[in-house]
Amino acid sequence: MSSDRTASHLARNLAALRHARTLTQQELARAAAVPRSTIANLESGEGNPSLAVLVKVAGALSVPIDELLAAPRALVRHWPADAIAPRHKGRGVQVRDLVPEPVPDEMMELMDFEPGAVMGGTPHLPGTREFFTCLDGRVILMVAGDRYELAPGEVLAFPGNLPHSYQNADALQRARGVSVVVLAKAGV
Repeated sequence: MSSDRTASHLARNLAALRHARTLTQQELARAAAVPRSTIANLESGEGNPSLAVLVKVAGALSVPIDELLAAPRALVRHWPADAIAPRHKGRGVQVRDLVPEPVPDEMMELMDFEPGAVMGGTPHLPGTREFFTCLDGRVILMVAGDRYELAPGEVLAFPGNLPHSYQNADALQRARGVSVVVLAKAGV
């Protein structure tokens, strides 16, 4: 592969990955610990980055280096249901990743509750925000001692660093919800 084509692939892939993560060039440069002009040069196809720069930029985007340099291809991947293994996190609660690829600064999980199941939440760093959406059944969330009962379609947002727990409010039927945790940036 010629170096011109490699630079073109890098420029296209870098811009697409940055836009998909809604990052400015300055934000990506800060996360990668490189000057903003380096990102601009790479996205213009004019850059000739060192391996160290590629490692930093790939790390900041949470992708392997080969994804930055890859030739155009459809970014499609199919996971069969059995390939996304559920984790048991509490008595009668199964949790599995909603999105099986890493998403920077977020955790997204599908939670299935057996009748009456209870699960304690894991407190996160201060500044973390958690959103729980009830999909089926009724789920009770306890947040810092306060009780919230959610019906299908209802969402509760709360600081993820507070003590919290989840419970299926129904002793006879299953419940299901989605948890999205927007993680605080360390040191911010």
